[in-house]
Amino acid sequence: MGSHLAWGVLSTGRIAGTFARGVSRSKRGRVVAVASRSQAKAEAFAARHSVPIAHGSYEALLSDPRIAAVYVATPHPFHVEWVIRAASAGKHVLCEKPLGMNRAEAVLAFEACRKAGVVLMEAYMYRFHPQTRSVVEIVKSGVIGRVCSIQAAFSFHLGYQEESRAWAKSLGGGGILDVGGYPVSFARLIAGAALGMPFAEPVSFFGAAALHSASGVDAYASALMTFPGDIHAEVSCGIGLQRDNAAWIYGSDGWLQIPVPWIPNREGGRSRILLQKRGASSPEEIVIETEEFLYGMEADAFAQAIADGLREVPEVTADDTLGTMAVLDRWRAAVGLEYN
Repeated sequence: MGSHLAWGVLSTGRIAGTFARGVSRSKRGRVVAVASRSQAKAEAFAARHSVPIAHGSYEALLSDPRIAAVYVATPHPFHVEWVIRAASAGKHVLCEKPLGMNRAEAVLAFEACRKAGVVLMEAYMYRFHPQTRSVVEIVKSGVIGRVCSIQAAFSFHLGYQEESRAWAKSLGGGGILDVGGYPVSFARLIAGAALGMPFAEPVSFFGAAALHSASGVDAYASALMTFPGDIHAEVSCGIGLQRDNAAWIYGSDGWLQIPVPWIPNREGGRSRILLQKRGASSPEEIVIETEEFLYGMEADAFAQAIADGLREVPEVTADDTLGTMAVLDRWRAAVGLEYN
């Protein structure tokens, strides 16, 4: 494998396929194995994504000595179990968000990985796109003045289906846990950049949600956070309401719009952000181009951290993940959403 990090993909759902395709175009990684609870599903995935080895159980993948890192792509409630089992097998772990069903679970996952001496990261791929770095740099530059308000949404409309994972309370369904972490992590990132820190924690929080009458999970939800320095953030998410899914940062001397903050380019291309300076007649368009795949950039940063002997990936640290998980806990508590 040379300098390539050997990946094993645990589970064969849609996001697992997206990740495998991204790694296939990465500079430092290669998917060498996939696992499903069904040998047939594993083989079908392997054929579709040119993966050499197909395992018919998760246990077989974890015991495969050819694999150095595992991508956990199971439904939410099983994340922590398989992170801990992967760590026990000596594998580095990239886990789909949310890392756990709550902050306490995420703490257990990090503790297990630290004890095993392996790297664990929650998979917020948007953090690795140059667009996100550009946004942070613009905020830090002071060109829009003092940051006063942040708005961010990640919400889409799925028709209710009783058998759908997204709507199932038993599988951690609903918008807050599924996609709420994106706008929350973004708001914490930008408030932190404005304050000269990697991220910031809210000093006050108010949350609201519409709970689905049949499933009990949140169909759509909104929250207002206040950060130090009187920075306000309005975040929203949902699986039962389509929003514009954009992000805005308003400062004392201008504003910044990010039309596509979460998945700017899955497979390379150009994205744009709009910068409005005080007194300018129209916003300036800033174009960001990359030939790299979004999930490939994430995998490369993970591999680089391991190669550099780091204990975590700088772009998404344990403290950052735990801070976001804490806010999601507060959001669900505020709206009375409990998982059985």
